[in-house]
Amino acid sequence: MKARLEHRRTEVWADGTMIEAVVWRLPAPDVDRPHGFKYRLYAGRNGRCLVRYDNERGKGDHVHYGDMEQPYPFVSVAQLLADFAADIRRLTEGQP
Repeated sequence: MKARLEHRRTEVWADGTMIEAVVWRLPAPDVDRPHGFKYRLYAGRNGRCLVRYDNERGKGDHVHYGDMEQPYPFVSVAQLLADFAADIRRLTEGQP
């Protein structure tokens, strides 16, 4: 069984902000993704990362704010998407 796409969103705003969010449900949890999801969520403007959530192998769940990286306490896909949306609003002053 392959990973199944759970969520996909891509937007480009008039100010050049690009948003991409992709979440897959894995066939089975693994050491790096015990919750069974693989994801990458990105918001940036003019080639500069505003916020990025991901869980690449060997690093686990984490979030990037510009050049700063910190662990992310994954609870659920719904919470992940809500946190990402809140960061986008905060970092772009809510502008679409």
